[in-house]
Amino acid sequence: MKKVVVAVGGSSGSIYAKILLDKLAGLSSQVATVGVVMSKNATFNWEHELGNRKFRDYPFSFFEPDDFRAPFASGSAKYDTMIICPCSMGLMARIAQGISTDLTTRAADVMLKERRRLILVPRDTPYNLIHLENMRSLTLAGAIICPASPSFYSRPQTIEQVVETVVDRVLDLAGFELQSFRWGEEEE
Repeated sequence: MKKVVVAVGGSSGSIYAKILLDKLAGLSSQVATVGVVMSKNATFNWEHELGNRKFRDYPFSFFEPDDFRAPFASGSAKYDTMIICPCSMGLMARIAQGISTDLTTRAADVMLKERRRLILVPRDTPYNLIHLENMRSLTLAGAIICPASPSFYSRPQTIEQVVETVVDRVLDLAGFELQSFRWGEEEE
């Protein structure tokens, strides 16, 4: 049973966060708890891109960006994994530089200092040298950078299926057991 933090950053790509939360809700037998924190831009983008405010309908604990009393603001709560999806380049830069001014950056700092799993899903493109150096710093610190770069081996037919190719990879990296397309295991 995993204790997971999901942070939704303010970049475009709310559909990635939605599919991630959908899938986590479906993996309830593997989840002890899910804590969610969304930036103000994340809630704006969700409504703008998805046309609703249903992010609070999930059976998870939601925390405000300035709530440092959230359990995952401390290593003693022993959350095993944090997924930041999508992760803006500004958010990634703050984490890479150890600037923890809100709950998301504090929780990411906790994951790194405790040597626990931190997965960042940047959606921005292209990358400049600053972005790449921040990714390098975070990778050296133990984070996993998993860009929102879909695969097409499974021949996805809908935007949701395209997004699932990324989200399934993220959930694999987080250690979840799930049914997903596996290269070399295609149905004949």
